[in-house]
Amino acid sequence: MGTVFSFDVRFPADGGGEARVRAGLDAAVASLNDVDEVFSTYRPDSQISRLGKGELTVPDCAAEVAEVLGLCEDAERESDGWFTAYYAGATDPTGLVKGWAVERAVRMLASAGASAVCLNGGGDIQLHGGPWRVGISDPLHAGGLAAVVEAHGAHEAYDSLAVATSGPAERGCHIIDPRTGTPTGAPGTGLASVTVVCQGLTQADARATAAYAMGSDAARGWLEELPGAEGFAVTVDGSTWQTSGFARHTAKLRV
Repeated sequence: MGTVFSFDVRFPADGGGEARVRAGLDAAVASLNDVDEVFSTYRPDSQISRLGKGELTVPDCAAEVAEVLGLCEDAERESDGWFTAYYAGATDPTGLVKGWAVERAVRMLASAGASAVCLNGGGDIQLHGGPWRVGISDPLHAGGLAAVVEAHGAHEAYDSLAVATSGPAERGCHIIDPRTGTPTGAPGTGLASVTVVCQGLTQADARATAAYAMGSDAARGWLEELPGAEGFAVTVDGSTWQTSGFARHTAKLRV
């Protein structure tokens, strides 16, 4: 998927089940490689590339293709079209599939008995258990942090949390404006970055992409209304905003 993935996996406190967890880790890594082979838009032989060229139909593809495209359609409806997997006749679920793949890999590790997992896929993170502290990069100051998200696992209402950030700081202007089919730049959106926190990275990834595309004013109101989601943004002038419930996920920055 053209990015780096890192795993932090904790074994059960009683020391049992280590072999099972290690097998789960192997399976999770294999699943990410499989997703890359099926969904990569950079591989001309991937199923998603062949689908876009008309060489395959959805029923010809792995079952995961129909699942991911269905999730993309859900995200498009939820965002009123600001998220889409279809640009100028091409099929590209990139804005959702990485989050979906990471979330699925973490579920595999949790099912294998891992007591806590942090899987970071190119800066988008799925957590299971805890405690964890996740830094949100400051897009305007390299190496700095704009905020810290804290997850306590079993002490919270649910034992998983996802953190996804969209913006041009790391990869340039790569997010597509669905109205024009062209990359949208930070000055045009008023956003340097937008972060979404919710239970699963599938939704967090797609929501962060849509929120960045729609721009600062619209994104703030939209995220405020989404059930089970909170948002945090850094604007191009260096100011920040957050939705009303975001503070419950944050920790104080340690200087």
